[in-house]
Amino acid sequence: MKTIKHLFLLVCTAVCFAGCAKEFDQEKQFSKDKELIRKFIADQKIPEKDVVEDPSGLFYQIIKRGDVAVVYTPNTVITAAYEGRLLNGSVFDNGGGKAISFPLGGVITGWQIGIPKINVGGEIRLLIPSQLAYKNEATGGIPENSVLDFTVKLIDAK
Repeated sequence: MKTIKHLFLLVCTAVCFAGCAKEFDQEKQFSKDKELIRKFIADQKIPEKDVVEDPSGLFYQIIKRGDVAVVYTPNTVITAAYEGRLLNGSVFDNGGGKAISFPLGGVITGWQIGIPKINVGGEIRLLIPSQLAYKNEATGGIPENSVLDFTVKLIDAK
């Protein structure tokens, strides 16, 4: 009987702590990410006039606009050569050094917003707050709440 009381007390304590757990503050993280991006731009000496902050919170730098206009939809299959880095410079993905094809609607929100800003043959740098990437989830070598830095060359879009 004493063991059951201890088990009950342990369960109640666990439920209490779970109920008191602090919820993730997405807006606070979004503000923090934007400040990190602004600092990164300054530290990397990227000319501020070359970087645009989209209303979504995505920061981008068009390196080359590209020549072939595209009407983008979520079903548009893009072929891109890219490199994804964390703000500390470590590369987490480069597509194996090859151009990769995938539907625009199947990629992170930051890409869905940024890629339509260029045409085929264009190149863009995307500085993506965690809210437009993987949020507070860690995934494949990317820690939770990570700001991502992508350079993307758009090879084709259909």
